[in-house]
Amino acid sequence: MKQHYKGILCILSAAFFFALMALFVREAGDLPSIQKSFFRNLVAMFAAVVLLVRNPQKVTMTGKSWWYLFLRALFGTLGVLGNFYAVDHLLLADASMLNKMSPFFAILFSFFLLREKITPVQGALVLMAFGGAVLILRPSGENLDLFPALIGLAGGACAGLAYTMVRCLSQQGVKGPFIVFAFSAFSCVVTLPVLLLDFHPMTGEQLGFLLLAGVAAAGGQFSITAAYSFAPARELSVYDYTQVLFSALLGFLFFRQTPDLISWLGYAVICGAGVLMFLYTKRQDARQA
Repeated sequence: MKQHYKGILCILSAAFFFALMALFVREAGDLPSIQKSFFRNLVAMFAAVVLLVRNPQKVTMTGKSWWYLFLRALFGTLGVLGNFYAVDHLLLADASMLNKMSPFFAILFSFFLLREKITPVQGALVLMAFGGAVLILRPSGENLDLFPALIGLAGGACAGLAYTMVRCLSQQGVKGPFIVFAFSAFSCVVTLPVLLLDFHPMTGEQLGFLLLAGVAAAGGQFSITAAYSFAPARELSVYDYTQVLFSALLGFLFFRQTPDLISWLGYAVICGAGVLMFLYTKRQDARQA
């Protein structure tokens, strides 16, 4: 049960950091998504290096672990690029809605790859949380071009598979800082050639916001890596939607965006799903004990 509590706290922390990252990315202005992605992962890579140097740990990897790590890095990179591309080419609400499909894909991949069972109650609560997100974001359908929409949806699927690989690695004893370092380094190496060929000059303010986005992304990466090492996706996916709540709060504080009645209803649905999931999991654990 303590592991479950830790997983919830970590996924809530990740949701807050990723909402903060989105705020800084938006404040950075009109820059290519590849350039934003590079700086996002560069800071996370250095943060992981600092942790690895300060707390050196022996990394024992099998052939299967290396394969899982490669898949985590590859699909994590594709997920970030897909999300940033959708944000740059679609309405923000549409892009966010497509990205919020990642918890569903994480549950599906965990079911097929890890054989983690999903009870009808857990499935229903995840759908409930997703419905709350729909109420808040309400994708308009305007300018929803097919290609960017498919890229955004594919990004959500890639992120879901990447989170499943994190679960696989944690079950084999691979530590979070090493996973974050491998993913961030891989992303930087892959995006660097494109960045050099199409680099857009930045102001000091834009650079500062991108660095802050990288710091927030690092916090999100460490938090979500820890979360999926503590508990399976079916128990945590509901809490991932709290990112919408954090985004709404930051939007009000920095852009004076005031939610309407339907949005507040969505917040209530998400919080209700989270509470019900917590009570259901606690009851199941008590029965098993």
